[in-house]
Amino acid sequence: MADVTPTGQERATILRRAVRVAVAASAGFYPLLYDAGLPVMALYALFAPIAVGLLSPIPGSGRQRVSVMLRALPWALVLATLGTLLAVETWAAVGGMLAVGFLLAFAAVGGPRPAGVAPGLHLFYILACFPPYAPDTLGRRLAGLTIGVLALAACELLLPDPTAASYRERLARALDEAATPGGVPPYELRAAGARLRLASVPPAERPAGAGRTDRALEQGGRAVRRLLDQLATLAETPRPAAADPASADLLDRVSALCATCARFLRTGKHPPVAGALEEAMRRFQAERVRPASGPPGERPPVEVLRRQSRVLALAESARMVEITADIAVHGRPTEPAVPHRLFWYAELSTPRLWARRVVGNVTFRSVLFQNALRTALGLAAARAVAGSLDLSHGFWVLLAVLTLGRTTAGATWRAVRLAVAGNAAGALAAGALLIGLGPHTDVYAALLAPVMLAAFALGPLLGIAYAQGLFTLVVATAFAQIEPVTWRLSEARMIDVVTGSVIGLLCGLLAWPAGARREVHRAMAELLRTCAPLVPVTVDALLAPPGGSRASPQTLPGVHRLRLAEAAYAQYRTEGPGEDTRTDWHAMLIAANHMLLGAHWLPRFGLRPESGATAPAAAWARTTAEELVAETDRIATRLTGGGSEPVRRRTAPDGCPPTPLSVDLEVWMTSLDQQLTRIDASLIPPVTASPRRTARPD
Repeated sequence: MADVTPTGQERATILRRAVRVAVAASAGFYPLLYDAGLPVMALYALFAPIAVGLLSPIPGSGRQRVSVMLRALPWALVLATLGTLLAVETWAAVGGMLAVGFLLAFAAVGGPRPAGVAPGLHLFYILACFPPYAPDTLGRRLAGLTIGVLALAACELLLPDPTAASYRERLARALDEAATPGGVPPYELRAAGARLRLASVPPAERPAGAGRTDRALEQGGRAVRRLLDQLATLAETPRPAAADPASADLLDRVSALCATCARFLRTGKHPPVAGALEEAMRRFQAERVRPASGPPGERPPVEVLRRQSRVLALAESARMVEITADIAVHGRPTEPAVPHRLFWYAELSTPRLWARRVVGNVTFRSVLFQNALRTALGLAAARAVAGSLDLSHGFWVLLAVLTLGRTTAGATWRAVRLAVAGNAAGALAAGALLIGLGPHTDVYAALLAPVMLAAFALGPLLGIAYAQGLFTLVVATAFAQIEPVTWRLSEARMIDVVTGSVIGLLCGLLAWPAGARREVHRAMAELLRTCAPLVPVTVDALLAPPGGSRASPQTLPGVHRLRLAEAAYAQYRTEGPGEDTRTDWHAMLIAANHMLLGAHWLPRFGLRPESGATAPAAAWARTTAEELVAETDRIATRLTGGGSEPVRRRTAPDGCPPTPLSVDLEVWMTSLDQQLTRIDASLIPPVTASPRRTARPD
């Protein structure tokens, strides 16, 4: 049985896909074989829809998949040509497989669509690079491949899957919720934010590209999620008894901006007035300073100052939404995107952005690089073994490596066990079929289409074992029409699949057998260590005297580490059994974002010591910042196998009067401390977790 029971919608999707692939494969195979008498062309027309439509999980609606297929078709023709020419020698084919395997697998850096079509492109090279070396058949191979892909594209348009909402529309819906925070319960605000998580979005709609638009949408999604969470937290916090008209006015402006941005994302017309919210935020800060610098009896209560600090942070999230919406709709900012370090991609060309994406993943710390290297080595080894042993139908060896390989050795072993069992059953059934029917080609022709439909529909529904067994029947009924075959065809497929499974297992054991498990620990530890120093640098920037030198927080290294950690975490979440469900990895990403964002907006909108910060509050802030760095480093050490006692917070000195500056720092660092506490508690059994105090400078 399948590991997860498909829902009704998923079953309908699988059935439509099976019908499309079976019809497209039949539409090319039968006329070319029986009417035109071109078996080579017919074979490629049969396998092209299977490779691109079944074995390649191209995400998206029918039109989106057709677009990917048509753009991939020239590359498919190039790879089939390359495979045909390199089939002259085994080691030439192996070298080509190593290069092609790595490049196509590494194409996952481009997002779900390149990653989805890569297995099909692999198969076009694999099918062509095996003997016989027949460059004279190249034209027929390319023609059959083209016919098969175009037939599948036509079927995609005639029987499409339902269209999912775009990420822009999802952002607009979430902003509609944010525009009316008073009428939306906090749990609904958080639920609206959770729907923007990329794991909750269909792969085709995820903004995963390296261009400005996708980067802006992805950054905007994080900003909207943070805004919704801040609105929910504000709604859950008791409202101060004292009047606070400044906060109410700024919240109204945020609500109006959210409604405008939602409409702008949907229509591309009537953008928000550039800079209006930032100007309101600066006026808000100025209004905070005046009463705070007055006589003690006229200063606002600390509860009001804390609420104002939270409202200001909330408004900064809304300002980021405004800028990202501008970039997403127009493709580049129409107004300067500040701070520049946070929107570093806004003025760069698309080729430079792609170059950064690629170069940033050319490291052994990147799970995408690890997967590409593992895939390439496995396919090259399989091609070398199949060529050296002169295995009949050796491309099945590589097909087994490609389709059964997983990111962990344990998952690969589970897939291999089921696949071998399914192939054994399928081989027995196919052998009996070939012995019973003999050379009756017309019967095989009648069986092929319904067998394909059953295999392509039932295989994904019932699991790997059924998929492999039924595909063996498809292979037997297809090859029996092209040339005379015996029951030994099933034996050859069984041997090839077992050979490919063994090679895949060895690669899984030798190359990163734990998958992303170890890498996610390292990536998260490096992320926390890279971002933690931003806290004292930000505090120093805020507390530096007028005219003094202020070190600008360098956040690009943290952004790079954040991307690597997110990639490792995304793969780790897909690896199933053995995943550590106790450790709060998502909280680590949130904590890193909290440090990165605070390092940007606090110095930009933060107050200065002359606005009311006292020496005791400044001393507390600097000490607490260093303690937070030490605590973050301790957690990072625990992630990589070390351990030490928690860092204790020191309470602020008695009589420290609250000021806007001290409260801004308190709210930021207290929130970070709470996040670190949750992370620390998730790393150890709850019964041994020791409580920690959170000090406030009031």
